[in-house]
Amino acid sequence: MTEETETPAVDVTGIRDAVSVRLPAVSAYLSVLRTATAGLAARLDFTLDQIEDLRIAVDEACAMLLRHAVPGTDLQAEFELTGQEMTVRVEVSTVGVSSPKRDDFAWMVLTALADDVDAISDHPDHMAIVLRKRRGAARPA
Repeated sequence: MTEETETPAVDVTGIRDAVSVRLPAVSAYLSVLRTATAGLAARLDFTLDQIEDLRIAVDEACAMLLRHAVPGTDLQAEFELTGQEMTVRVEVSTVGVSSPKRDDFAWMVLTALADDVDAISDHPDHMAIVLRKRRGAARPA
């Protein structure tokens, strides 16, 4: 005789997930980060367009950072999934630069693809970009 047990339903709106990825600060490894971004966005049921926007935004943010990264160091990516939002923070070690240019084409691409974009300077000789994307949020036309 087998006994069936019910698995309680999980309220996904209250779940908080955090994922960290550390990889060499070399563009050859960005495909790993793009794949992780897409997988995590799919976990939140983002649309295919939103997933692609986020993949491109993370790739662009990393490309901006890698121009200033100290050779031989790592790129650190932190993903936080909360309810209907994903926050991505990417960071590298730099020498004498703590903030990306906000007036170039790459920054315009970031702001067009993500719902919120910010550059964070927590420490000297570190550069970080934080992106936020919400499920269902419409991009400005």
